[in-house]
Amino acid sequence: MYPDLSYIFHAIFGTEPDNAFSLVKTFGLLLGLAVAASGWVLLFELKRKEALGQLQGRVEKDIVIYKPIDIKEVLLQTLVNFVFAFKIGLLFLHYKDFQRDPSAAIFSLDGNWTWGIIAAFLTAGYWFYQMKNQESDVVKKTDMFVRPVDRAINLTVLAGLYGIIGSKLFSVFENFGDFIRDPIGAFFSGAGLTVYGGLILAFIMLTKYMKSKGLHLLHMYDAIAPTLMVGYGIGRLGCHFSGDGDWGIPNPSPVPSWWVLPDSWWAYSYPHNVAEDGIPIEGCTWNYCSQLVPPVFPTPIYEFVLAFMIFGILWMLRTRIPYAGVLFFIYVFLNGVERFFIEMIRVNPRYDILGFHPSLSQGIAMLLIITGITGTIYYYRKKIK
Repeated sequence: MYPDLSYIFHAIFGTEPDNAFSLVKTFGLLLGLAVAASGWVLLFELKRKEALGQLQGRVEKDIVIYKPIDIKEVLLQTLVNFVFAFKIGLLFLHYKDFQRDPSAAIFSLDGNWTWGIIAAFLTAGYWFYQMKNQESDVVKKTDMFVRPVDRAINLTVLAGLYGIIGSKLFSVFENFGDFIRDPIGAFFSGAGLTVYGGLILAFIMLTKYMKSKGLHLLHMYDAIAPTLMVGYGIGRLGCHFSGDGDWGIPNPSPVPSWWVLPDSWWAYSYPHNVAEDGIPIEGCTWNYCSQLVPPVFPTPIYEFVLAFMIFGILWMLRTRIPYAGVLFFIYVFLNGVERFFIEMIRVNPRYDILGFHPSLSQGIAMLLIITGITGTIYYYRKKIK
């Protein structure tokens, strides 16, 4: 596994791991790539739908094009730079702690006061100088025509931000005992992101944003659907290559003779996993020296493959379905089916309901399947164009 960039470079170039590149975590790297790839697909779809006349821009009134600097802005910039320098100082003073768990170091109260105070004085001095010499004290506004495609970056950033927040909140709910024992560590750790929490919160907040901008919701949902599967698939690669604990149940069975895929796709021990689960690897002296025994189903790989299969289906159907909303609810259905069955071999807390033992995600997946079928039939019959 590759907990961070130093392990990736070790695999490619043979360099020693646990060096300065270990500050870049593999999961975070692929999460960023997932957001970027989703944004690119969304941009493509917004252009297509705009060309078809399914999405229209509108004039935004009173857009601020010049705002004079005020004392609140000076104080905010000073505070931001103080915190930044405060933590950069910690990086230099306690590099090993930062290297091991950047998120824990960032959200701790530790730092370098000297660096922070110097940065605060320099920032305040610079902004007070700029405020004294600014060209005008009057806010300047204008009206501007904004196309749907111009909102692609905002949509992508909002989806990524609320997706992470929702995923973390949902994970806290699923593992509430861990949160009670260590609230800060559980909430701000890089591990423990539950996809459906992110999906639900991002859906709510993006819907609110799109309504406020006068965008046609059904056509926007259809444009977003394929992007979600791209982001999901790449995100699952982040889970797999980092070994963040998002894997399946133990699979001690030998590889069957009919198995044509790589043996590691049947069962995998996740050596050097970032979650540090399992038993020690004999002779290992690196920072991450654990592996799973027995090996487990590598469910992130399965989900990566399934996600891109679903993306392919949606991409093919997007130009063939004439009615708004149908594609999105097909996505909802396929997403639910994929997750319901993969949960059967995933490690997740289970609940006893009338003799059944579903996970929380499996329960949500069932709701998605029902919603997807209902929504597909409903909007196909409504024939909204």
